[in-house]
Amino acid sequence: MLQDTQTIRYYQQLTDALVYMWNRGYRFDDLRMYIDGYLAALRHSNALEAYLIHRLEEEATRYLRDPSNFEVMPMPEPESDYY
Repeated sequence: MLQDTQTIRYYQQLTDALVYMWNRGYRFDDLRMYIDGYLAALRHSNALEAYLIHRLEEEATRYLRDPSNFEVMPMPEPESDYY
C-alpha cells in the first residue's frame, strides 16, 4: 500500500493515463511500455526515492493485471418520459 502523498499522486496520474489509453484502443503491451517509460522518467528525474518508485511499480503492475479496471462500462439505461 502506498503511503507517501507524492507517490500516491503519481500513482493516480499513472492509473488515470492507463485507463484513458485503454479506452483509446491501446492494449496491455502498450500500457506496460508506458509504465516502464513513466517509471524510468521518475528514476531519471530523482523525483522520488528509489524504494518509493519500486513500490509504485508494484502497485501499477497490480493495477494493470486486474481485469476489473479495464472492463467496458455499461451505458446507463435511458429514462423513459412519462408525459
